[in-house]
Amino acid sequence: MIPVDIEVVLKQYNGPSNNATTDIVQKYLEKMMVRPNSVITDIWDFLHKEVTAIIIGDIPGYDKPFIDFGEVKIKWYLYSLDIYGPVKHTEEDDDGITVMSTQLSLPSPHLLSLWENLYYDNDIKQNLLNYARTMMEFGDRGVDGNVITCNKVILLHGPPGTGKTSLCKALAQKLTVRMQERFTSGLLIEINSHSLFSKWFSESGKLVNKMFTKIREVVENANLLVCVLIDEVESLARAREQCVSGAEPSDSIRVVNTLLTQIDEIRAHKNVLIFATSNMTETIDLAFVDRADIKQFLGLPAIPAIYKIYVTCLEELMKAQIIKGQPLDHINVLQHGTENLSEETRHLLKICEQSKGLSGRSLRKVPFIAHALFLDHQHLTTLKEFLVAMEKAVHKEITERQFFNKVKKEA
Repeated sequence: MIPVDIEVVLKQYNGPSNNATTDIVQKYLEKMMVRPNSVITDIWDFLHKEVTAIIIGDIPGYDKPFIDFGEVKIKWYLYSLDIYGPVKHTEEDDDGITVMSTQLSLPSPHLLSLWENLYYDNDIKQNLLNYARTMMEFGDRGVDGNVITCNKVILLHGPPGTGKTSLCKALAQKLTVRMQERFTSGLLIEINSHSLFSKWFSESGKLVNKMFTKIREVVENANLLVCVLIDEVESLARAREQCVSGAEPSDSIRVVNTLLTQIDEIRAHKNVLIFATSNMTETIDLAFVDRADIKQFLGLPAIPAIYKIYVTCLEELMKAQIIKGQPLDHINVLQHGTENLSEETRHLLKICEQSKGLSGRSLRKVPFIAHALFLDHQHLTTLKEFLVAMEKAVHKEITERQFFNKVKKEA
């Protein structure tokens, strides 16, 4: 039997999963054509009164477009979403209010389906889940950190727009769900790196120390999974040799030293993970890089990932009745050749070829640009017409980027 994870997001969660609930959901799914790595929010029958969404996990290597429930073994996860939104943690002094971090209780509706809508060209997402689980397991089993080093730090790096921050947030949400037998809930603490690097240089180290003191207070609750996100970590962990050379003020050295010390201290807690992102790895202090257990590069998407992104965008516009047309072939169908593909699918593949070099963030803007600039809004647009507009939008995006590259070279 092939394993698959299925999450049932309930409007009200009353305790651990029971066979009655999962049996009803499974019979509901068996009536449908369900794809791996999909999110079902249009719930019908009587289930819509109890269920907000059903999330189907990915099945690596599964070559069928739809799941055959007769050949899979389901791991069920039942939960409800936290009703509260992000909460800012601030510090006030004579110079005003400083936002030190933003905290989000997990699982959160703000992150629902984010994991499923991030596409990469290999098993990065599954690998990160495995990395994080191993980190937690080593802590649970008392593996001596002096023998096998595990700092519980994951560093994602790569060019802008490749989804590093989104992946960290989605990973925190997914870990909270998948580790529900260990933790009752989760908390994502997003550190505001730029605010912590105070305009009063001598205060920066103190602010970092104060921030981590607050985090240690939170992780005292052993039933809470705490994920700390340091976005653009180079702001706090700039290479100290650059500071010594005079390129940066000496306070940068104190900030880096404080950050490294706090990471060394907090790793003793079994319920905390640290995620960091960077677009500029060459400027990060090597001592921080060395503390990262996992250093994962996220590059620009290749054709398969571009195709997945565009298909999900087009399906969303069809769902919103902005365009009309038949669903496009999914990527696992393309693996068997292109002979029997529809004209629209072939056109989309051509657009994917033209889109190479664009980031995931830019790719998701293409449908918006296409609709805004290259369509007649007086009537419902067909998929064929929309693909023509998308091709024009891709050309515009690439042309605009070439202009900026030219400006940089001239500068």
